[in-house]
Amino acid sequence: MNQALAGMKVVDLSQVLAGPYCTMVLGDMGADVIKIEKYPNGDDTRAMGPYAHDESYLYMMVNRNKRGMCLNLKTEDGRQIFYDLIKDANVFVENFRPGITKKLGIDYATLKEINPQIIYCSISGYGQTGPYAQKGGFDIMAQGMSGLMDMTGEKGGKPVKVGIAIHDIAAAQTAIQSILTAYIHRLKSGNGQYIDVSLVDSGLAWTVWEAAAYWGKGLIPQKTGTAHRAAAPYQGYKTKDGFILIGAANQKLWEKFCQHVAKKVEWIKDERFLTNSLRVKHADELEAEIEFVLAEQPSTYWLELLEAHGIPSGPIYSYDETLSDAHIIEREMVLNYEHPIGGSMKTLGFPAKYSKTPGQIKKPAPLLGQHNSDVLQSLGYTDEKINELKKKEVIR
Repeated sequence: MNQALAGMKVVDLSQVLAGPYCTMVLGDMGADVIKIEKYPNGDDTRAMGPYAHDESYLYMMVNRNKRGMCLNLKTEDGRQIFYDLIKDANVFVENFRPGITKKLGIDYATLKEINPQIIYCSISGYGQTGPYAQKGGFDIMAQGMSGLMDMTGEKGGKPVKVGIAIHDIAAAQTAIQSILTAYIHRLKSGNGQYIDVSLVDSGLAWTVWEAAAYWGKGLIPQKTGTAHRAAAPYQGYKTKDGFILIGAANQKLWEKFCQHVAKKVEWIKDERFLTNSLRVKHADELEAEIEFVLAEQPSTYWLELLEAHGIPSGPIYSYDETLSDAHIIEREMVLNYEHPIGGSMKTLGFPAKYSKTPGQIKKPAPLLGQHNSDVLQSLGYTDEKINELKKKEVIR
């Protein structure tokens, strides 16, 4: 089966989440990804549970479709192996703190001399420039600096972290689109380039509506719980036995909701709720009115009624409910594959469905140093030399 990135060679020196997620997607689409892990213990996520037969499930989730090496870059031989890999690579991805790659002798200036066409992508907390460049940055620090934590949570509550590592994934997605854009440019011009991606910038770039509200009217985003900043009713509401989501976000849907679901026609002419802007202004009062009605019946009753009248709505799932939902299953967002140690495993599927070049799982995540010999032999290293490198603690 055709894959869009077949023929692309990626050398991946990143670890944990942002970088590995980026290179996983490239691998899913056919790129030959060679993951280089630090000597002797590998990617930090290998030490994070839960485990499947002593293999980290977290590691296996974001390192499928890669070949794996464990390489000691602090040795001269290790660096030479790395340089040999770079000679015909298309893409290199790393997520060290700024300055570390220069100390290791693997910075962009050095690699550009070896391969002028290399696309070199650095992912860091705060970026390669600016007063915070040297700070160590994890996802939670990025959420704090981008304003995301301050605007997340219930009114009057403490700052709340988004439930997933959203800045890590934002940085991964930024890196993917940037690498592919640079790759198109390389195909056209023959020129590689350097890409500087930061967790803070990547997540901040997603706050487009909040930025518009601030620059347009001086509004600083406040905590709204599940409510929308510019539309109502558009949030989670309590029913007799739980919570549901209702999105009657325009006038037509609002009037249908009042007439056919809540059976409160008088709300349509209520001066507090005449327009969307007024409904947002009086969102707390509107929430109380709606929840008083919804308390009469269980969630399933209301969801069926909302669906029958074409009003966007849905449940608020726990994660186990999400992964067992019939729609999620039919969309192949839960896939099964075999791992040599972990055994029969589940993993998340491919969110984009391609008609010609779909994503595929061709390889499970590598064992630590699993492909050392294969990769080195492809570079011309003899078995004798490979054994020597093992004894010298250059590879594991």
